[in-house]
Amino acid sequence: MPANPKYLTKSPWQRFAKISAGILGGYIMAIAIHLGIASWVGRVNVIITSTYSVFILWTILMILAFLAKNGWKIWGLYLLITIIFGVIVYLGKLTNPIIQ
Repeated sequence: MPANPKYLTKSPWQRFAKISAGILGGYIMAIAIHLGIASWVGRVNVIITSTYSVFILWTILMILAFLAKNGWKIWGLYLLITIIFGVIVYLGKLTNPIIQ
């Protein structure tokens, strides 16, 4: 049974934004979240569990990108959250330089 055309994205730029946000943006955000956690908690534990949890989080973020109406807003949201977790990583390295 084919999809109803009224629910499909008509603009090729929106389609590109959703696909790239889902694949690339979701992966970058999933890694940034785990790095942010690892900078405050023991790195070994986070790295071991991240082999599975990054894949699960990436899949969820990919689905959320395709559910959104505007792909560019999802890109903006993913980049904003990535920058926030980048700041968390930076602050974690400043305050906890010894955590391995």
